[in-house]
Amino acid sequence: MPDWFKRQIERAYYQKNIYEIKLLNQCWFKYKKKQTQE
Repeated sequence: MPDWFKRQIERAYYQKNIYEIKLLNQCWFKYKKKQTQE
């Protein structure tokens, strides 16, 4: 997981920003799925 992504996730959890947490999770899982397909 890239450092910049970790920082965004940590900030979202710290701020309890549910919308941002869900959005980042969706982006991460789409990224991982794309990486495994290649």
